[in-house]
Amino acid sequence: MSKRTILVVDDEPIARDNLAHIIAKDGHAVRVAADGREAVAILRKEEVDLVLTDLCMQGIDGMAVLEEAKQLWPAVEVVVITGHASVDTAVEAMRKGAYHYVAKPFKINELRAIVDKALEKSLLRREIRSLREQVDAGRGSGRIVGQSPKMQALRETINQVSQLDCNVLVQGETGTGKELVARTIHELSPRARKRFVAFNCGVFTEELITSELFGYERGAFTGAGKAKKGLLEMAEGGTVFFDEVGELPLAMQVKLLRVLQERTLIRVGGTEEIAVDFRVLAATNKDLKREVEAGTFRSDLYYRLDVLTIAVPSLAERKEDIPLLARHFLAKHARPGRPVPLLSPEAERRLLFYDYPGNIRELENIAQRMLITCDGDVIEAQHLAAVFGDSEGVAVRDQREDWHTLEEHEKQYILEVLDEVEGNRSAAVKILGIDRVSLWRKIKRYGLEHPDT
Repeated sequence: MSKRTILVVDDEPIARDNLAHIIAKDGHAVRVAADGREAVAILRKEEVDLVLTDLCMQGIDGMAVLEEAKQLWPAVEVVVITGHASVDTAVEAMRKGAYHYVAKPFKINELRAIVDKALEKSLLRREIRSLREQVDAGRGSGRIVGQSPKMQALRETINQVSQLDCNVLVQGETGTGKELVARTIHELSPRARKRFVAFNCGVFTEELITSELFGYERGAFTGAGKAKKGLLEMAEGGTVFFDEVGELPLAMQVKLLRVLQERTLIRVGGTEEIAVDFRVLAATNKDLKREVEAGTFRSDLYYRLDVLTIAVPSLAERKEDIPLLARHFLAKHARPGRPVPLLSPEAERRLLFYDYPGNIRELENIAQRMLITCDGDVIEAQHLAAVFGDSEGVAVRDQREDWHTLEEHEKQYILEVLDEVEGNRSAAVKILGIDRVSLWRKIKRYGLEHPDT
C-alpha cells in the first residue's frame, strides 16, 4: 500500500500515540487529534484517506466524527475503535457509513489488515470520483469554454432551457458551436439517457432526406431489400437536432411540419402510421424571419421550431475568451507526452486582433497549426506569422507599455486554467502538462490559492 494520510483520533494520549506509531511505522502520513473537536477542525481543512477514531470521547464523540467525515469527504473511510463494544453501537456505526468497528484490545496485525483494506476501498472511491469528474467535464455545460459575460449568460440559459421539454432554435454564425449547444441541452435534459440524433439538412437531396428521416419499407425503391427505421424513429424518447434547418426544401418542410403536429410518421413505401416521441432542436445561421418573408421557409414550421431561441455569440462578440479558447485547443491537440506550449504576450495579442470569420472552428484550426510551427515550449509572434502569413486581419498593437513578462503571463494562464476547472488540480495538471508537485510550487510561488482547491 502506497503512502496515505490517516487521521488518528483519541482523547487518551497513550492510546493515541501508540496507534499513530503503528500507522507511521507502515509508512503512512499521520494526523493526530486529541478529541473530536480537533478532528473535525482538521477534516474541515483537508481531506484524508482514512480516519481511525475512538468512540467514547468528551464533547464530540466518535459517532459525530464519523458523520462529519462522511459528510465532508464521502470517499473517506472511517474505522471506529472502542473499549465499550456493543451490538447496538456497532450497528449504528455501520449504518452511518463506518468501514469497520474494532473492539479493544485489538491485535496489531488484524488492525493493519483492516487499515489496508479500508485504504484500498478509499482509493477505489476516489478513482471512481475522478472518472466521474472527467466524464462530467466532457459533457454538459462544462464543455462550453469561456468566461465572458455572454458565455456565462449562455450557460445559464442552456441550464434553464434543458429542463423544458420544448423545441429550441439555436441561432448563430457558422463555426460558433451551435451543435455543441444542442448536445449540451440534450445531455442536461431528462431525455439524456436516450439518443441524440444529428441531421444536416443542407447536404442531402429531398429524396434522400425523406428516406433518412422517415425510413422505408422493403421494396419501397430499387435497392430497398429490407425495411429500415429512419432517424426520427431511432431518436424515440431522445432528441433530434436539425442542423442548417434553413436549407430544408419547401416540400420537406411540409412533411416535417406534419410529423411535429401529429407526432406520427409514415415510412417511404408504407401505409402504417408510426407514433414517435422526440424533442426537436434546430440550428441555423440564417435569419429565418427574413426567409419566411421571402417565401423560402414556411411560417407555420418556423413557429413550431422557434418556441425558444438561443443566440450563440460570435467570437468577435467575446474576444476576451480567445486566450482561454486558444489554450484549450492547444491542450486538446498537443502531442502526447509533451507539455502544452505557452502563449507569449505578443502571440496572445496577435490572436486578439484577428477577426475570425470562421469563429471558434477557425481558432481551433489556428491552434493546430501553431502546434506544428512551434517546436519549443512557448508560442511566439513568429509562429503566428507563419500561421497567418501576411493577412491584414492580424494587427499588433504598437503601444507596449501594458505588455506583461512571460512570468506574469504564466501566472495568469495558471489562474485561468484553475478557474476553468473550478480548482480541480488533477484536471489542471492535465491541461497544463505538468505534474502535481510543479503545479503546487507554482501556486505557492504566485500566491494562486484557488478558493475551491
